[in-house]
Amino acid sequence: MSEIQILDACCGGKMFWFDKHEPHTTYLDNRSGTFYFPDRGQTRSISVEPTVVGDFRRMPFDDKTFDLVVFDPPHLLRAGKLSWLRAKYGILPKDWKSYIWQGMMECLRVLKTTGVLIFKWSDNQISFKDVLKILPKQPIFGDKRGHTRWFVIIPDQHKSGDLFEFPFM
Repeated sequence: MSEIQILDACCGGKMFWFDKHEPHTTYLDNRSGTFYFPDRGQTRSISVEPTVVGDFRRMPFDDKTFDLVVFDPPHLLRAGKLSWLRAKYGILPKDWKSYIWQGMMECLRVLKTTGVLIFKWSDNQISFKDVLKILPKQPIFGDKRGHTRWFVIIPDQHKSGDLFEFPFM
């Protein structure tokens, strides 16, 4: 029996991880390094240390590789150019719907048919209700209160390949 394979598709500073070097996990992010930014009269830093540098919309992994995928994409549309929030969490492009949809499709592609996808969203600038409308696969359960939510998504057992084309242009 093989060991469980986990992917954090946009790990950033691994803020929700208790063990930031969990041995079953591959950490992906589109940046690597330590970044310093001014915040309220002091300098803050964030270290981003992925095991793989890459874009979550075009992941360099084979289909059906991971048992568990964590998808915690950026949630902000607006943040100052040199702000701590932008450095820590990243920022979404104007075409955020396509961006999130593509990321979700990639997460489902690399997820085993028996796997689980954990989707995290903070609705401070974009409501979760609006994000739910564009997801290619709806959650089976999750928390329904608060600004930061975690949801569980499982793949369709009977489908393979792309689920469908992006319907929101």
